[in-house]
Amino acid sequence: MFNKKKKEEEAVVENQATEETKENNSTENTENEATVNEAAEELSAEDKLKQEVAELNDKYLRLFAEFDNFKRRTQKERVELLQTAGKDVVVSLLPVLDDFERALKATENTTEVAPVREGIVLVQTKLKSILNQKGLKEIESINTEFNTDLHEAITQIPSPTEEQKGKVIDELEKGYTLNDKVVRFAKVVVGA
Repeated sequence: MFNKKKKEEEAVVENQATEETKENNSTENTENEATVNEAAEELSAEDKLKQEVAELNDKYLRLFAEFDNFKRRTQKERVELLQTAGKDVVVSLLPVLDDFERALKATENTTEVAPVREGIVLVQTKLKSILNQKGLKEIESINTEFNTDLHEAITQIPSPTEEQKGKVIDELEKGYTLNDKVVRFAKVVVGA
């Protein structure tokens, strides 16, 4: 009986030890799992950061390449535009060139000056009309105040009347504006 009791006590102690071991193991497992989870979270956070950096770097490289392509494309377009900038004007002037050739052919067989002059006036009118359509305008100079923004004084002469002092008396070469910007100053004689 004594052995039986002792065995029962040992069994109870063993059960308690087993339960304590299980509890300790359970606590240790929970702690280990928490540590593993924390480490996994740290690794996953680090991986997330690395992935985010890689994505941002990729976006940056793509944007840089796109901008570089844009610069090349606009530079190429600019060069092409400069090469063909006058195409529109030249094409519109071709009929005037044809008219001059016809006028030259007509002068070979004619002895009268009046019809030739009339033809040249028509060609000049056509040329002026085309240039006006493109934005070219003559600068009116004679009997206007001398303006350094529009005129270039070649010389000064004594003015015939008092009211012509400081005004343009004669025009040696016409001035022109293209879309309200001076492309050639009028060469003029100013009254002093």
